[in-house]
Amino acid sequence: MTLEDLLAREAIRDTMAQYTTAGDRLKVDDYADCFTEDGVMEAEHEQADRRFRYEGREAIRAWQARWLERTLAGEKVHDASFARHHLSTSKIDLTGPDSARARTYWVAWTDIGPDHAGYYLDTFRKVGGDWLIAHRLVREDWRSPDSLFGTAVSKSRS
Repeated sequence: MTLEDLLAREAIRDTMAQYTTAGDRLKVDDYADCFTEDGVMEAEHEQADRRFRYEGREAIRAWQARWLERTLAGEKVHDASFARHHLSTSKIDLTGPDSARARTYWVAWTDIGPDHAGYYLDTFRKVGGDWLIAHRLVREDWRSPDSLFGTAVSKSRS
């Protein structure tokens, strides 16, 4: 492994941390800036109301802006008073000088403790000096029967 490889992996981890903290804090621009201009954010789920796909940074920004606008207007997007996504094991494979893939486990905590958990399957692309998410597939492995986050996807649609 070269120093350049280590720096790329650390830059990718930094993008993952920015994504997570920006999402939990509803920092719309910081969140959207984690994606390439043509980036894709999607979730597969057996229940239709939990599936989504947003193509392009502006569509991802608009999705997050709806969460923020509805929250500021006093609407309940979900029943949690907070959400904190914690990342754990992350396997990053550099696939070229400007491309990488990663598989990262996550768990979301809310007022009840562990609320739901799964993993991200990511494709990263280096744009300028930044490693950005070109495609993120969110897979949920587990959800508490008492989840406070269950309505988040359906209530954030346009």
